[in-house]
Amino acid sequence: MLRTSEMPHDPGPPSQTIPDRDIGARADAIQRFELAVIEGSASGARYQSDGQVATIGSHALCSLVVADPTVSRFHCEIRLGEDGAHVRDTGSLNGTVVDGVRIVEGYLRSGTVLRLGRTAIRFDFAPTAGRLVLSESRRFGELIGESTAMREVFAYLERLAPTNATVLLEGETGTGKTAAARSLHQASPRGSGPFVMVDCGAIPPNLLESELFGHERGAYTGADSRRIGAFEEASGGTLFLDEIGELPGELQPKLLGVLENRSVRRIGGSGAIPVDVRLIAATNRDLRSEINASRFRPDLYFRLAVVRVELPPLRRRPEDIPLLATELLTRLGAAPDRLASLLDDAMVARLTRFAWRGNIRELRNYLERSLVFDDLPMQEGTAPSAPAPIDAALAFSDARSRAIADFERTYLAALLERHGGRVAEAAAAAGIDRTYFYRLLRRHGLATR
Repeated sequence: MLRTSEMPHDPGPPSQTIPDRDIGARADAIQRFELAVIEGSASGARYQSDGQVATIGSHALCSLVVADPTVSRFHCEIRLGEDGAHVRDTGSLNGTVVDGVRIVEGYLRSGTVLRLGRTAIRFDFAPTAGRLVLSESRRFGELIGESTAMREVFAYLERLAPTNATVLLEGETGTGKTAAARSLHQASPRGSGPFVMVDCGAIPPNLLESELFGHERGAYTGADSRRIGAFEEASGGTLFLDEIGELPGELQPKLLGVLENRSVRRIGGSGAIPVDVRLIAATNRDLRSEINASRFRPDLYFRLAVVRVELPPLRRRPEDIPLLATELLTRLGAAPDRLASLLDDAMVARLTRFAWRGNIRELRNYLERSLVFDDLPMQEGTAPSAPAPIDAALAFSDARSRAIADFERTYLAALLERHGGRVAEAAAAAGIDRTYFYRLLRRHGLATR
């Protein structure tokens, strides 16, 4: 899902213009909606959707900009889905009220009135349909899918690839943001240059500045030699900043300065070093909510969100699961007869019904374990796991606790070994929050490096 940011005060250089051509793409009709401010200081302002998502707020990047001090910078978001239109409050100060009821998320119908602070906005479905551009391809680099949601993403990535536009990839954990960044790089004119990735959430804040910008010898205690930072290392190629929402507040203005000046200053250095990089950032956080909570700088968001692309969660594209499962098992080395036995009609139906809260990463982990343990049990709300030995002499609760502990210990040890003891990488591969992952390791007495 593409969100092209309107930046009237900063259109950017010509090299960031996204071409209008849609080679190998087709357009499908989509429902549209209209918003009209009927009360408040912005009364009379109107907006008609050109996609499936719109943001309302006082910030210039919003779809409908409402100049009202009681309206948060990113107040709420309206999204069209197969089940209709719904609105979600994005952490606003004064809340979002739908037909007199304050909501976090709720459905909309034509004629619904939204109240945001002192502003009232009427929602209506538009009488005419819009056009949704879809790629004819079922693949973009490492990404695959045949659903409408993914072919819409592919169409925009195909248009973005030949440009130098800064891209913000959004989506839940495990939806393929890293694969999308690599694929964009590989399909771009910079594809022969370096692709450098920095996980802003996996590096301690005191080391992240050096990781990004580098340092000179003697810049601080322990700086025994000069270090080239990620911006310099990626020069001529692409720099991918994963989990940009985890960037500490003290580093945000420094990153903004690099993006504005296209130059970097190493820690302890005296001169600015020009850098030529294309920046792609990714987050599983809602940065608009982070801005409302004063945890993320709006001017940095302005620079990062030149183009926003949302990777849809697996539950919104279940028709892609058979294709994904076949691709993942093939990558894991499954022979054709093994593929056929694992992906029979009953198994595919079960895979399609499962929630997959960890998205593609969880699906891959389950398929990898299935390859070893055959058909594993699946329980709604929990990730599938390998069966543990049972001691029938124990009470049920004791046997259950022991089986879970045995599985956790065995799985975590194998996962750490597979990833060379790198905890952040292992947690990401397992689809587990890093804090919870550390807690599990401590619980089972597993040493980490």
